[in-house]
Amino acid sequence: MKALNLELTIWLQTAAAIQLAVAILNLFLVRILNWKEELARLPLLIREVFQVHSWFISLTLLIFAAMTWRFAGEMAQTLDPFCRSLAAAIGIFWGTRFVLQFVYYSGSHWRGRLDRTLIHLALLLTYGGLAAVYLTAAFRV
Repeated sequence: MKALNLELTIWLQTAAAIQLAVAILNLFLVRILNWKEELARLPLLIREVFQVHSWFISLTLLIFAAMTWRFAGEMAQTLDPFCRSLAAAIGIFWGTRFVLQFVYYSGSHWRGRLDRTLIHLALLLTYGGLAAVYLTAAFRV
């Protein structure tokens, strides 16, 4: 059981590091995806809401990463109800993001383009993997 807890702790710490990277990357998406001109054409309110949401998603992921890093061992042991609840909440967050990648985004964004298809698949694996790690920590007996 200790080996399983140690392995899950390592997976949770890896998830924390990935979330930290995504939080930082999210702050630079406009520049990375070259969206500056598209955003400039939007009404000011929509542009401001987009920017604030980007910052808050990054802050949320930073909090998830910090809490996971701090409590990875406790989450892996699944003894503390708070840690189980936290793992479940983060797992639901990433599970929802995984599902939205399928049902909300149009396939026209990546179909027929190998580079975008590979990015789409990488995102699916990342979101699904994060959900699996957290939900395992939350619900394993």
